[in-house]
Amino acid sequence: MTTFKKLTIFLFLSVCLSSSWANTTLHDDFLECLSHKIMNSNSISQVIYTPKNSSYSTLYNSFSSNLRITSDFKPSIIFTPNDESQIQAAIYCSKKHGLQIRIRGGGHDYEGLSYISETPFVIIDLRNLRSISIDTEDKTAWIQAGATLGEVYYRIAEKSKKLAFVAGVCPTVGVGGHFSGGGYGMMSRKFGTAADNIIDAKLIDANGRILDRKSMGEDLFWAIRGGGGTSFGLIISWKVKLLDIPEKVTVFNVTRTLEQNATQLVYKWQYIADKVDDNLLLRVFLGSSESPFQRGQRTVHAFFTTMFVGGVDDLLHEMQDSFPELGLVKEDCIEMSWIESILFFVGFPRGTSIDVLLDWNNSTYQTGFFKGKSDYVQRPISINGLEGIWKLFNQVGEYSAELQFSPYGGKLSDISQSETPFPHRDGNIFMIHYGVNWREMESSNKHLSWIRNLYGYMARYVSKSPRAAYFNYRDLDLGVNNKGNTSYEQARIWGVKYFKNNFDRLVKIKTKIDPTNFFRNEQSIPPLLS
Repeated sequence: MTTFKKLTIFLFLSVCLSSSWANTTLHDDFLECLSHKIMNSNSISQVIYTPKNSSYSTLYNSFSSNLRITSDFKPSIIFTPNDESQIQAAIYCSKKHGLQIRIRGGGHDYEGLSYISETPFVIIDLRNLRSISIDTEDKTAWIQAGATLGEVYYRIAEKSKKLAFVAGVCPTVGVGGHFSGGGYGMMSRKFGTAADNIIDAKLIDANGRILDRKSMGEDLFWAIRGGGGTSFGLIISWKVKLLDIPEKVTVFNVTRTLEQNATQLVYKWQYIADKVDDNLLLRVFLGSSESPFQRGQRTVHAFFTTMFVGGVDDLLHEMQDSFPELGLVKEDCIEMSWIESILFFVGFPRGTSIDVLLDWNNSTYQTGFFKGKSDYVQRPISINGLEGIWKLFNQVGEYSAELQFSPYGGKLSDISQSETPFPHRDGNIFMIHYGVNWREMESSNKHLSWIRNLYGYMARYVSKSPRAAYFNYRDLDLGVNNKGNTSYEQARIWGVKYFKNNFDRLVKIKTKIDPTNFFRNEQSIPPLLS
């Protein structure tokens, strides 16, 4: 590159940072470094966003629909690389000049760790790295980390009616974080988690090396399949095993209220949910709203939402054997293709085009305030325990709170706790996801107090020593790292809740792969400090 061309690139970057708010030596040094590492001036002008750019605010605000996540500290630079070499350049320059990076995969983020920080930082936003390559003969796919689940599902269905992949329900979830944290979905009792079906990956480490499974080694490959990828490097892409499914699956969504014996049904569900046929995943969503039977009175609604990998007759036979109390009839059930079931569980009307899965900023997902938490249940909750939850529902507004009971058993329980960092296996009946939503900032303290009170109430009914949690439902209430390097003891407070006995192995791998703790956030795996 000529001296003149380097100067041209640097002048462009300097103009971008000319505002007094962002014009610091640290950021200037970072951008000058980028100007030397990235060869094409046209390319760099298209991937750098600073507060001086008119599109900066729109881009930054697109990172989260959760208005609860706020910070006075915004990134001086949002970097949207087009290729691996640009990511290598950003890692090199941020490491050289002491500028922290946050990695944004494009989907959900419960606590905003991918786009906020209290130290000077750059966001590396992977939205331009979203290619998906399907090999139907080999039954595999390479998926770049900036893709969403909806895009993955669409591209698989585009190629085959008999192949699928197991991952989350919501199509706007980003692949990068979801796969690296586990990835529970509506077929997990049959096929396990998304992480259980990863067979290769490409990652850029703190030294800028691009590593695949062979070159990274089995320890690091183990760590990123459930241990959270951003503790160890920047994951560029995943290779996954595609799964054989029938052309038709069967779904239903049956609602029962307290007046329709919902308490007894939920109580009985706990005794069968993890023991039914592996093809059957029977999930329960619980919420509170006006009773259809007593005008002006609230009641609890239990939505029994199901995926059965097979036909309706086999499903009815299984339900009659295991859960006749629900009173399921054929008219409640719908046979459809797997890709149609993706739309069904999101709540799209029957007949909606699957093209909607490609709209990764779909307007269906409204902006508001949100807080989530999680638990694991190993013994059925008593009738009195359930009724206590119903009472707590009455202390928060209609439609604002929801509990999801997601069953375990099947393939999830067949895999040992140490096979991947995701440890929630045999012994769990179901996982609980707690969620509360609200619309006005003034209501934040009320709603946060409510969900924390509910979480405290549930302590007697859930796992203990540790009280386990699901990493993909990130919860900073469990504990946080220091702003800089944190101690093993401090990180272990939250780490064993997500990873149980696997936490120590994750720390050892982190110490080996990233001893200076370059890749870090408020809940990243720390290295052992000398």
